Amino acid sequence: MILCLKKKLQEYNAGKMMKGKDCIFGAIAGDIIGSAYEFNNTKTKDFELFTNDSVFTDDSVLTIATMYALMSGGDYEGAYLKFARKYPQKGYGAGFKKWMESENPKPYNSFGNGSAMRVSPIGWFCDSIGEVLAEAEMSAEVTHNHAEGIKGAQAAAAAVFLARTGKNKKEIKRYIVNKFGYNLNRTLDQIRPTYVFDGTCQGSVPEAIIAFLESTSYESAVRLAVSLGGDSDTIAAIAGGIAEAFYMEIPEKISEVVRTLMTPDLMREVIIPFSAQYKKL
Repeated sequence: MILCLKKKLQEYNAGKMMKGKDCIFGAIAGDIIGSAYEFNNTKTKDFELFTNDSVFTDDSVLTIATMYALMSGGDYEGAYLKFARKYPQKGYGAGFKKWMESENPKPYNSFGNGSAMRVSPIGWFCDSIGEVLAEAEMSAEVTHNHAEGIKGAQAAAAAVFLARTGKNKKEIKRYIVNKFGYNLNRTLDQIRPTYVFDGTCQGSVPEAIIAFLESTSYESAVRLAVSLGGDSDTIAAIAGGIAEAFYMEIPEKISEVVRTLMTPDLMREVIIPFSAQYKKL
């Protein structure tokens, strides 16, 4: 495995690798695409995927931190502090910002969707649904120790795991509904007209999952998620993470831009090694 990772890194440095199917970019690409519309909502699926305002935000930083934590022993608190402090101006919520700046950070009983936006790597890392639920809870509770915050993280990670392991959409929907009680019987056309910014897990995780369920491809999942309005980057990050695991490929036109916007250190030190080890097609 070590030789394989070294070869992947050498290929990346030589500019010879990282097609969309190779790298775990689902949540990150969703975040970047949604970032331009978070405070300039669109209610249509017909929008520019990337604009001059497209950037990676806290969703990407903390998703990458989750990858790092999984590869280095599961210290979620340490990983989230390390990466958030390295990239401090990425749009963190007020509660998380106070936590990351604290000398003695403690969980702050949040049910914000930050616990769900960062959790998709767990669905790739774990070998059973039980492990996914336990790991997602550990990742959430260092900050989002409210029951709804933990639930949102578990639901998002479970959907990724089920998609990655070959479950169809009906099976994924049934599991999420039965396990977490989310209402997934609504359609996006029913939700969209009155949907507004909602930064809670219970007000955005079900909507992100519905966007995935209605999709026909990775790109359509992200477009559907952004078209709801609201917390566009986070909804698209959650939906994108699930969609990548289900469709198993991100269009090169998307992944190419993501690679361009990611910093070389994040690519070399975290994204590539994690993807090389855990994205098994």
